[in-house]
Amino acid sequence: MADNLKHRGPQDRSRINVNEDWEVRWWTKELGVSEQRLRELVRQHGVAASTIREILDKRAA
Repeated sequence: MADNLKHRGPQDRSRINVNEDWEVRWWTKELGVSEQRLRELVRQHGVAASTIREILDKRAA
């Protein structure tokens, strides 16, 4: 199924898709990180948004 660009944000917000530019922009804004940092986190820890959020929360504390 093709992405519906009329809806804001990713269709599946539990996974981070770094292969779509608009999703990368959405996730960087949502998580408050740079594109480079987002790609690094996904490469190291996988695409689960919950995992990435946990890592960012731990580092912020």
